[in-house]
Amino acid sequence: MTNKLAIIGGSGLYDIEDFKDRELINCDTPWGKPSDQILKTYYNNKEVFFLPRHGRGHFISPSKINFRANIDALKQLGITDIVSISAVGSLREELAPGKFVIIDQFIDRTFARNKTFFDDEIVAHVSMANPTSSGLMNACEDAIKQCKIDYKRGGTYVVMEGPQFSTLAESNLYRSWNADVIGMTNMPEAKLAREAEIRYASISMVTDFDCWHPDHENVNVQKVIQVLMGNASKAKQMLKNLINNFENHIDPEDPTNNCLDVAIITSPEKRTQKTKDKLKTIAGRVLDK
Repeated sequence: MTNKLAIIGGSGLYDIEDFKDRELINCDTPWGKPSDQILKTYYNNKEVFFLPRHGRGHFISPSKINFRANIDALKQLGITDIVSISAVGSLREELAPGKFVIIDQFIDRTFARNKTFFDDEIVAHVSMANPTSSGLMNACEDAIKQCKIDYKRGGTYVVMEGPQFSTLAESNLYRSWNADVIGMTNMPEAKLAREAEIRYASISMVTDFDCWHPDHENVNVQKVIQVLMGNASKAKQMLKNLINNFENHIDPEDPTNNCLDVAIITSPEKRTQKTKDKLKTIAGRVLDK
């Protein structure tokens, strides 16, 4: 199987301009269109794909991102591995603006989003106990180290609905849960990637302290953007290292690879052809058996 890497860029990371061999791909999915055209490009003769989560120019609110279309479109292109890049607020004194965090856990506090591909006739329950790929996390860590970026391996990301920032009470609540960072976009993205049997890793780029911090009570977009620009520059260099090394870290035993084998509970006779066709890209491997 050919391993293909896709980068989903968040706030401040809408393109990788250094990559000159470029093709923009339009995709249609049963769930609608993805956030924007998907960039297909090459680095050191290695194929890589890039999708801006909010669209180029940042015109899609977190709650309006078509996460299902994004993941389906990437799966159509043969993507096996996704690295998500996200801007986040810090819930920890030691996670200062500019620091990168390799996420290994999520707390999903979103409530207004479509969170599964399996919501009509065919029911599946995938495990999310360990939502990120250890091999892909290793690749991310290796790439970050090469850039000498200050980082932390392992962290819990609270995903809030947004688009407003937290209240002080909410921020203190999340700190009491021992969460590390807070953002608006990695859920249901990580869940859908798992349902699609795509290995997933998440790198959070800290832009600010959330409002719990007595010296940083008022989070505002202008301050965040200043840090975003510096983070995006570091991320682009890190991604070059990642493209070079990610295949060296692939775990053939990663539970994501065949998680649907034990996830679909609906009896075969209840699975209509219409629904199987809709899920062809995501689950055709198991539904066509």
